[in-house]
Amino acid sequence: MEKIVLKVNGMTCGHCVGKVEKALNSLPGVEVAKVDLKKGTAKVKYDESKQTIDAMNEAVREAGYESESTSKRWLI
Repeated sequence: MEKIVLKVNGMTCGHCVGKVEKALNSLPGVEVAKVDLKKGTAKVKYDESKQTIDAMNEAVREAGYESESTSKRWLI
């Protein structure tokens, strides 16, 4: 499993967090997606054989927000 932090712009409330988490968690291969409103990030744990970072960014954009990957990794 890989772990990545996505920078998410445009979120303003808990509803936004829910939309982004739902978009990411619905993708095949995504095991965990936790969104932090204050930091404007989404921590994602995923199976790299089933999911790509580009597809995750696209899912966030389709939910109505800007997204880009960072070089940061995170630990559970």
